[in-house]
Order: sequence, then C-alpha cells, then structure tokens
Amino acid sequence: MDKAKKARLARQGWKFGSAEDFLNLTPEEAAYVEIKLSLARELKKARMAKGMSQTDLAAKTGSSQSRVAKMESADPHVSLDLIVRSLLATGRGPREIARALTK
Repeated sequence: MDKAKKARLARQGWKFGSAEDFLNLTPEEAAYVEIKLSLARELKKARMAKGMSQTDLAAKTGSSQSRVAKMESADPHVSLDLIVRSLLATGRGPREIARALTK
C-alpha cells in the first residue's frame, strides 16, 4: 500500500499492524505459523515440479486428495510431520526442506 493511501486511512481511524499483533501471537507461535506456511508452499512447489496431481501425492503417501489440499494451504489441523513426510515423498531431501525454512 502506498504511503499516501495509508496516511489517508490512518486519518480516518484505520489501524495498521501485523497478523501477529491482530491475533496476539507470541513470537514462538508466529514462528510456528511461518514455518508451516513455508513448508506448505514448498510442498506445492515440489509436487508441481514432479508433475504430480494432489491425487498422485495422496496415493504415494497413503492419504487423500483433500488432505493434500489442506497440507498445501497450511491448514491448522494438518501436522508438520505429515507435511514433512509428504515433502520427502516428492523427493525433497532434508537439505532442501531446511532451505525452504530459511526463505
């Protein structure tokens, strides 16, 4: 958002902040969310790079297509463990997974 628009909105009473502020997250909770989002983006990228559909990845991991969709959207009900195991199923190794966390 450009500075002029932000200033205009602030004059009208709008407040600006981060999702962490809005949700009142601790630094640890915010870091956890960022880790999950990074891994979810990497999973989708890895799956698409392999030319796999969500159904293909689901079959390879013993899961369902809807669960893969939830993993790729960082659904709060999906564990990090499942996302990491799915990344490994796409051929990503530990170093590539670690790299995804540092982006």
